[in-house]
Amino acid sequence: MKKALLVIDYTEDFVAEDGALTCGAPGIALEGYIEQLTKEFVTRGESVVFAVDVHDENDPYHPESRLFPPHNLRGTAGREPFGTLKQFYEDNRSSIHWMDKTRYSAFAGTELEIWLRARGIQELHLVGVCTDICILHTSVDAYNKGFTTVIHERGVASFDAAGHDWAMRHFENTLGATVIR
Repeated sequence: MKKALLVIDYTEDFVAEDGALTCGAPGIALEGYIEQLTKEFVTRGESVVFAVDVHDENDPYHPESRLFPPHNLRGTAGREPFGTLKQFYEDNRSSIHWMDKTRYSAFAGTELEIWLRARGIQELHLVGVCTDICILHTSVDAYNKGFTTVIHERGVASFDAAGHDWAMRHFENTLGATVIR
């Protein structure tokens, strides 16, 4: 079965201590695991997608404008991959598909499903932040579209510990995802 790794929103704004909407220490702790897993997928010639949130400053029509402070603004350093993953991405751009997204799910309003199906990919490995928001919504859409989903527990985090725990149970018990611990 062909696989793809989806690295979701692992950016400066969502992870760095001074990020605009950071999950802080739990997100920072993922760095080594996400980088190693990304390297493994690239080395094996498997597909890697960086699904990255993007917003326009002062957009009154985006629903997140009412829910969260401005984050991952187009053209800012806040959208860059966090930590050592930034350099790995720079060195491997030809092996990593960068995809902008404007909603929680990496499938909503993007070409992701077409991109995956064109490559015969059936199994999605999800890492990044936030477990109970963008990882969850992407996983629900993957389930509804018939993809096999694998969640890497050591590769996901949130700024809401209770939400993280709930989402981890939901992946396994409701969506039938495989959770790698």
